[in-house]
Amino acid sequence: MYEEITHPCVQHKLALIRDIKTGHKEFRELATEITMFICYEALKNISVKEVDVETPVGTAKCHKINEDIVVIPILRAGIGMLDGILSLIPSSRVGFVGLYRDEVTKEPVTYYERLPPQVEGGVCIVIDPMLATGGSTVAAIDLLKAQGAQQIVVVCIVTCPEGIQRVENAHPDVRIYAASIDSGLDEKKYIVPGLGDAGDRLFGTS
Repeated sequence: MYEEITHPCVQHKLALIRDIKTGHKEFRELATEITMFICYEALKNISVKEVDVETPVGTAKCHKINEDIVVIPILRAGIGMLDGILSLIPSSRVGFVGLYRDEVTKEPVTYYERLPPQVEGGVCIVIDPMLATGGSTVAAIDLLKAQGAQQIVVVCIVTCPEGIQRVENAHPDVRIYAASIDSGLDEKKYIVPGLGDAGDRLFGTS
């Protein structure tokens, strides 16, 4: 399942982050802001517990999040979304997955993995600005499920039908949230119209 976040504030910022004239500083800021909006929607159904809170004038019945949240950026571009979700839920634990594409098989290969032990009982949020072919996302989900993860959500800024289909075929229980579902992939497997290379634009490496 997937959901496109069409809130006007998200779409306004999406227009800015797509712009070829947007530099890496503003790109990073926009990625953080867009991530906050998308994660706000992606986390709307997590469980809460009722607590009593003493205010200056009485006792209030309130609610606090009752889930362990584990955020997993796919390196390297996923790092650019991390501050956004940590601004919403600072108590989140963070794991990292590094993947590269094998030149012969064209399939993702894991080169780095560091996950907190709470993966098994937590809500795992996989973040990557671009869900293009879906190969890296599926590989990351495979890895998380092998560690016992049962609740997994994917948050990206831009995706396309090909990437969504690959994730849904492999993991129909995982929900995808994105600011835009673009038209498709070009011959180089870039999302069109997309953002360009999100990693390069985040870190100023091109």
